[in-house]
Amino acid sequence: MADATGEFGHLPVLLDRCFALLRPALTRHHPDGSGAVLIDATVGAGGHAERFLSELPGLRLIGIDRDPTALDIVRRRLSRFADRLTLVQTRYDGIDAALAESGYGAIESVDGILFDLGVSSMQLDRTERGFSYAQDAPLDMRMDPTSSLTAAEILNTYDESALTDILRRYGEEKLARRIASHIVRRRARSPFASTGELVEVIYQAVPAPARRTGGHPAKRTFQALRIAVNSELDALRDALPPALDALTVDGRIVVMAYQSLEDRIVKQAIAPLAADTTPPDLPVPIAERGPQLRLLARGEGPTPDEVAANSRAASVRLRAAERIKEPA
Repeated sequence: MADATGEFGHLPVLLDRCFALLRPALTRHHPDGSGAVLIDATVGAGGHAERFLSELPGLRLIGIDRDPTALDIVRRRLSRFADRLTLVQTRYDGIDAALAESGYGAIESVDGILFDLGVSSMQLDRTERGFSYAQDAPLDMRMDPTSSLTAAEILNTYDESALTDILRRYGEEKLARRIASHIVRRRARSPFASTGELVEVIYQAVPAPARRTGGHPAKRTFQALRIAVNSELDALRDALPPALDALTVDGRIVVMAYQSLEDRIVKQAIAPLAADTTPPDLPVPIAERGPQLRLLARGEGPTPDEVAANSRAASVRLRAAERIKEPA
């Protein structure tokens, strides 16, 4: 999730495309968005939210983020929209609670939902958060600084089997066992305290030929640790069903994922609801078994211009759908 400009970070990813996809759902009551509600489930520094609130002066927006620093930035950045903006600190699997706190029901209560998954540019660029392998920093990686589990705890206390599983499952790291073994041997001398120490061990574990292909050798390990620290995939699996239930008929959802594990979860949540489940031996479709969603985008990537303007958008895959029938 790369968002915002100037002091707030980088350009919002696929901003025009997100706006174009969601706008029909948000303006069906009134051209200025009056009567419509948009959930920005990963509000970050508010880059996408600012566009929607600026161009649709009647729209109400609920911004969700687990990071209190992000919410402080959004509150300051979007203060001119305070009467139409509600901010809730929670993981995006807390959508039900966020809706209740904002005065809305859990079923068919919002017109649009936007997910911009992963780590934000704001978090990557703040060295002290420990998300980046490019700068030496404490081994933290918590999106919510008040949560207890850190990357350092995982590296220093999990056994070799558990570390291998994390690197393989969340980083799709082919050298997971080898890297985990090097981590365990290194921490026997002294506990890990910084990202630089971890990067050094990864360089030692990854053979030279492998270091010359596939990007930075620490990329997949850092991704895996960040996902494990923040339970990102579990949160996403738990967030999508209530998010889809919250959509009104003719409401739309847009999800941007930045790695295959996330994108697979999104596809698995949306695709079945876009299918007709009438038994194939029946001559006519059964209305009750018809699709609930209409697919609008199936894993779209960025344009060359988008990547040139913001390299962090290179891996994005966008999926979008419109609700065409009430939830079953």
